[in-house]
Amino acid sequence: MSPTSSTNHAGASGAAPDESDELIARLRELSRTERLLVALDFDGTLAPEVDVPSHARALPEARRAVLELLALENTRVALISGRAMESLEEVSALPDDVLLVGSHGVEIRLDSPTRLTLDTSELAQVDVLSGVLEDVAEKVDDVWIESKPAGFALHTRLASDEGSRQAHLMALAETQSEIEGLTVREGKNVLEFSIRSTTKGEALLHLKEYTKATAVLYAGDDVTDEDAFAVLRSGDFGLKSGSGKTIAEFRVSDEAEVAQVLALLAQFRAEARSSVS
Repeated sequence: MSPTSSTNHAGASGAAPDESDELIARLRELSRTERLLVALDFDGTLAPEVDVPSHARALPEARRAVLELLALENTRVALISGRAMESLEEVSALPDDVLLVGSHGVEIRLDSPTRLTLDTSELAQVDVLSGVLEDVAEKVDDVWIESKPAGFALHTRLASDEGSRQAHLMALAETQSEIEGLTVREGKNVLEFSIRSTTKGEALLHLKEYTKATAVLYAGDDVTDEDAFAVLRSGDFGLKSGSGKTIAEFRVSDEAEVAQVLALLAQFRAEARSSVS
C-alpha cells in the first residue's frame, strides 16, 4: 500500500515512509473512538469501475474487510452511492445491517425498508426529464439512460470523446430549458439529473446523527464524494481513492489499497475493543 497525504490536492503518487506512518497512526487513533461509522462509496472505491454497472462487484478483500468491521461492537458500516437503491442492493450484496444510501441521498435504507414518495408535480417533472434525456440518447451513439427514483443518469462511458461532449452539451441545454431547479451532478463519464436536491454530504451527516457516531471514516473516488469529505470534522478520516483534486486528508491509488486500509482499521478496532473489554 502506498498511501499519500492529499493536503496538496495533487494527483496520486508514491508516498514517503512518514506519510504511510501518518495514515497508520491516524487509523489507530480512529479505531479507539467510542462509536465508529465507516461510510463508503461503492464504484471506484470498493468495486472497480466497469462498463456495465450491473456487473460491478466489490473486490473480495474489500468485502472481507467490510464484514470484519460489521462484526465489531459499536461499529456501523454504510454505503453512500449515486446508484439507485435497487441497483446498490444488488451489486453490494451485503447483510441487512449495512446502512445504504442511494441516489446521492434521495433514498436511504436504515434499519427499516427504504421509503421514497414523489408528489404529483415531481412525477410530472420526472416524465418530462425522461423524454428529454431519451431524445439525447437516441441522437448519440453508445449513450444510455439509467432510471433513478427522482431522476436519471446519462452514461457516456462507451461513447467517443466527441459523442460524450455532444451528449453532455445537449442534455444540459435541453433539460435546463424544460425544468427549473433541476439538480445536475457530473461524475466519471456520467451526468446525473435529479428533481430533488441532495448530496452525499447531507446523507453522511444524517447517518452520523442516526448512528450517534463519535468519529467517521469516509472513502470515495468521485467528484460527488467531495461533498462528503467537506462535512468531516476533527477526528474524522477522509480517504480519496485514485487521482484527481480532493480535500480528503489521505489518498490511495485504487480499490485494492482502499481494501487494505479497511482491513487495517478492522484489525486496529478489534485490538482496541479487546483492550477495553
